[in-house]
Amino acid sequence: MNNIRQWNSVFLFITLQIFVANLVQGQNEDSDRHLFGAPGSPLRLPGSDPGLQNVVKFAEGRYNMGSNGLYLRRVSKIISASKQVVKGVRYSIVAELGNTLCKKPAVLADPAICEFHTDPNKLKTEVCVFEIWDIPWQSKFTVLKQKCQPAVASKETNKVEGQPLVPTKTDKESMELLSEFKEFVFKYNRTYSSQEEADKRLRIFQQNLRTAQTLQALDQGSAEYGITKFSDLTEEEFRSIYLNPLLSQRNLHRPLKPAATAHSPAPPRWDWREHGAVGPVKNQGMCGSCWAFSVTGNIEGQWFLKRGELLSLSEQELVDCDRLDQACGGGLPSNAYEAIRNLGGLETETDYSYTGHKQNCDFSTRKVAAYINSSVELSKDENEIAAWLAENGPVSVALNAFAMQFYRRGVSHPLKIFCNPWMIDHAVLLVGYGHRDGIPFWAIKNSWGEDYGEEGYYYLYRGSRLCGINRMCSSAVVS
Repeated sequence: MNNIRQWNSVFLFITLQIFVANLVQGQNEDSDRHLFGAPGSPLRLPGSDPGLQNVVKFAEGRYNMGSNGLYLRRVSKIISASKQVVKGVRYSIVAELGNTLCKKPAVLADPAICEFHTDPNKLKTEVCVFEIWDIPWQSKFTVLKQKCQPAVASKETNKVEGQPLVPTKTDKESMELLSEFKEFVFKYNRTYSSQEEADKRLRIFQQNLRTAQTLQALDQGSAEYGITKFSDLTEEEFRSIYLNPLLSQRNLHRPLKPAATAHSPAPPRWDWREHGAVGPVKNQGMCGSCWAFSVTGNIEGQWFLKRGELLSLSEQELVDCDRLDQACGGGLPSNAYEAIRNLGGLETETDYSYTGHKQNCDFSTRKVAAYINSSVELSKDENEIAAWLAENGPVSVALNAFAMQFYRRGVSHPLKIFCNPWMIDHAVLLVGYGHRDGIPFWAIKNSWGEDYGEEGYYYLYRGSRLCGINRMCSSAVVS
């Protein structure tokens, strides 16, 4: 199985490289050039640039803290400004500073409210050269250089102003990359232990953008791929933290009895969210416990349909007490059903709350809120799966999740090379199906939080057994 995955990874890598090369050639660029270039030469900035304005405020503050002058000084004119990607953003600024009417330190917090002196002798204009280093992932500025001299001797000003600062396409791509990474760091509250780690994550982020672009260009549905909360993880890291390698090992699967065929054909569309059988999206965290969330979601639906009460059941009970599976190391729905029967049922989320790591089993039969009588395996025919779902409730399923790392919205229809149906590695909950703009889809409840995909949901093309979605469909039975 490892050899199959290795060959699949090699083939995928070659496919990505060929596609990127063709894409770049199609843009009349050299075939070996990356879509995002290395840091380049300085890029000229207008005075209105928001990032520049923040840096100027920082420079003013540092200047005033180090000055022995009586008056607070402000930048009166930005003569020249540029930025360059160098393990962050290095700003080079040539600016005029002058005295304001405010005496220090009264209004250091807000120098913008201070008017400049109108008397040139008291204004005492200087020309200063600042070099400021902005480190986005550390949210801090560092002064690399500060040099000032009276404005009457500002020969350096003209020298700097006359330097050619023509941005290249590579420069623009580098700046766009860094801007996107900075936004990602802020949005998902990332912190890195060192500059080396931050550089590594930036490189991974860049490579993941290329992969997302490839998925986007080759997708046959309506999906949007791009930056997600997993964009600074390698494929191997993502798989080891969030996915479930045991699902593809068929020899480990416990046989289930076949489910009875649905009594009626599948209606054109169905969604159990509209009928009260689906609870809120949960978050498995950095734990490969998707199998537990898939099973509890299924049992929540079955219990609701039989007993009329929608409960939130405990995944942590399975992580801690299921001796047939491997907690955060992965598990199988067929094992989980058996473990629940052996335990005597499931406690609620409130009574046995989720921690995202294995603990000592703290299960109490006195707190059992729901139980199951048996479990069944569904047909592998998608029409029969849809009919059974509409008639009997949400279904525990599994699929190949490669494209899910970069999914944002829409109906995902990746090429088979990106979604090998034999390499199933993520368990989820099938809650419905339908059409969007003529595209048939499965509605899938995921367990990566509501900030993933479409409010926690993934929509996959229906009708071609895509990503192995039909290979492991099962359900508990509540009598």
